[in-house]
Amino acid sequence: MAQRIVVDPVTRIEGHLRIDAEVDGGVIKKAWSSGQMWRGIEVILQGRDPRDAWLFTQRICGVCTTVHALASVRSVENALGMEIPINAQYIRNLVQSIHALHDHIVHFYVLSALDWVDVVSALSADVRKTVQLAESLSNWPGNSYNRFKAVKEKVQAIVDSGQLGPFANAYWGHSAMTLPPEANLMAVSHYLEALDYQRKADQALAIISGKNPHIQNLSVGGVTAAINPDNEATLNMERLYWVKQLVEEVRGFIQNVYLPDVIAVGALYKDWLQYGAGVTNYLAVPDMVLDTKGTKFDLPGGTIMGGDLKSVKSFTSFNDPYFRDNVVECIARSWYDGDWTKHPYEEETVPKYTEFQDNGKYTWLKAPRFQGEPMQVGPLAQVLVGYAQGHELTTKYVDDALSRVSSLAGAKVDASVLHSTPGRHLARAVRAAMLADLALKHWQLLVDNIGRGDLEIFNKPTFPKGEQQGFGFHEAPRGALSHWIVIRDGKIKNYQCVVPSTWNAGPRDDKGKPGPYEASLVGNPMADPEMPLEVLRTVHSFDPCIACAVHMLDPEGREFCKVKAL
Repeated sequence: MAQRIVVDPVTRIEGHLRIDAEVDGGVIKKAWSSGQMWRGIEVILQGRDPRDAWLFTQRICGVCTTVHALASVRSVENALGMEIPINAQYIRNLVQSIHALHDHIVHFYVLSALDWVDVVSALSADVRKTVQLAESLSNWPGNSYNRFKAVKEKVQAIVDSGQLGPFANAYWGHSAMTLPPEANLMAVSHYLEALDYQRKADQALAIISGKNPHIQNLSVGGVTAAINPDNEATLNMERLYWVKQLVEEVRGFIQNVYLPDVIAVGALYKDWLQYGAGVTNYLAVPDMVLDTKGTKFDLPGGTIMGGDLKSVKSFTSFNDPYFRDNVVECIARSWYDGDWTKHPYEEETVPKYTEFQDNGKYTWLKAPRFQGEPMQVGPLAQVLVGYAQGHELTTKYVDDALSRVSSLAGAKVDASVLHSTPGRHLARAVRAAMLADLALKHWQLLVDNIGRGDLEIFNKPTFPKGEQQGFGFHEAPRGALSHWIVIRDGKIKNYQCVVPSTWNAGPRDDKGKPGPYEASLVGNPMADPEMPLEVLRTVHSFDPCIACAVHMLDPEGREFCKVKAL
């Protein structure tokens, strides 16, 4: 007889997510993904100046702040048919790449590594064997005997104190935790180092963006980061070289620690390479812009259907009709009034809450579809789309990573293993390595252009009478993000955000097709329903950001639900 499991809330994510699963014979047979809060930003924006939308939309989340700012200004610029000064594009590229480096490091070490790493087991590790293991993966200077010995003693002191802090309430000793003690000690040491390197990325972002979270240097038409090499109050060479130094340090951590750690986890948990694929339609948008019009990019975008890399079809510009004309959202299973499926320009946001209904409405998340199909978005989608197109940087890092996984696992693996729970982590680490390289490339492009005497950062927008429609997309750390705006006489008439975690965490649609979270959980093993570690592994691999995905605001102060944060 099937057993119902409810994980509510899912912790170590942004926002409030509920997962229901039916388990029979130790395997998940059905799953439901439910966003438990309403966002409402779209309603707040109606009637406002389009130039202010990016300041509001980046308040959707305290993590994904830059991404909504970027998508928002691009949507308005698209509606107005604007070009952006090349310096502004390079500065925006630095903002997005540095933010992603911070985000990817935090996701693996802080939000998901504890699904695979047993911290308490590290106390049983042989320190010298830990050094041997680490040195077999990279020559990172932090992989020393003294470092690992000190970390082991620190973990022992934490355990002896009985105050585990962030390590409390985890599933220590779970039968699905199978890393050797030495791998656990190495991972705990790198977890602690990661806290410092995510801070360095954050610092670089704050230097170039004014502050973080919620950056201050964007504007419809460009950026507000004035460039003047001779002025201490502007973006000058001293500031730029400070950013470069920090990014180089972060790149060293990603190449020598983060990427090798993910490769090792993938190889040591090779049994998991068969779980978690779910929806194998993929969608990524191009980014890291190389011209003023948004027609050349350093990261490719497109779609893959049914997991067939040969089906890849590209998105080629900020005006690509293949993207613009094929995105819809369905509310048949969502807490909104109606059961329609509409293009974002035509959508409305009218909440209508019911109880959780297995066969009816059960979430605040809508169900995005592309050509009527659910799509998986995120680093895995971007890496597969790039790999399928023969993108040089993607191919280099993917082939190297798969070769190293094969060597450690003792069995040859190919790109098909990326359709899995560990595959999403590996793709994210590959993406981080690529973005570290590209951040430095675009830093150099910016400095070279400044050296040629070009200091332009802004083109003034003009709003004509009548109605304009526009969309802006951005490949955010969690995947393809798009904002859609309808402007009427210089004011926002309609605004919709179709976000990565809505693509991935969305519910079934009117045809009963499940969303990527739901599909990816079906078939996962479940060793102990009282400790659903396997659910967390797969859901966390998507890097959920439910604050972005949901649409809770009750002006009457009524209580919708209670949550207990563990």
